[in-house]
Formats: sequence, structure tokens, C-alpha cells
Amino acid sequence: MEGIASLVPLILVFLIMYFLLIRPQQKKLKEHQAMVAALRRGDQVVTSGGILGRVTKVKDTENEVEIEIAPGVNVRVVRSTIQSVLSKTEPAKA
Repeated sequence: MEGIASLVPLILVFLIMYFLLIRPQQKKLKEHQAMVAALRRGDQVVTSGGILGRVTKVKDTENEVEIEIAPGVNVRVVRSTIQSVLSKTEPAKA
């Protein structure tokens, strides 16, 4: 009985760690993946390096997007480096 009683605090600590640390991180990761998957041409974005730009080309087959950071200056970045979307464009009408 003492062996089981000594495991209870360890199990409680693990449960607290799961609900306070692991679960919120997983939720945040899913939200980020959904945001990156929904990128469209014309969206204004911020990269993890702090670069502001407008998406000019989304390559579905590759893991990158092209961003215009100044008139005539385009940069290719990996999708996962997009930190946030500042403004979304309206979807094209069919």
C-alpha cells in the first residue's frame, strides 16, 4: 500500500504538467499549422525574423511562400517561419 501511496504525488505532478504545459502547446501548434495552411496570395504577414511583407506566391507542392517586402523585392521563406497574418484578403469569387 505504501508503494501506491508514494506514486500518487508523482502522477499528480505529471497531470498538472500535462494540463498546464503540454496541452496548451499542442493547441497553439495546431492553430499555427492551420494559419499557415490557409495562407493566400495578398495576405500581409510577419515572419519570425520580424520581416513584414505581402504574400505574392503560394507554392502548394513546396513548403515555401514568396513574400514581397518592398516594391520589386521578393523573398522566398519557409511556411513555418510565418509568425502571424496581419490582414487577410478576400477569397476570389467563383
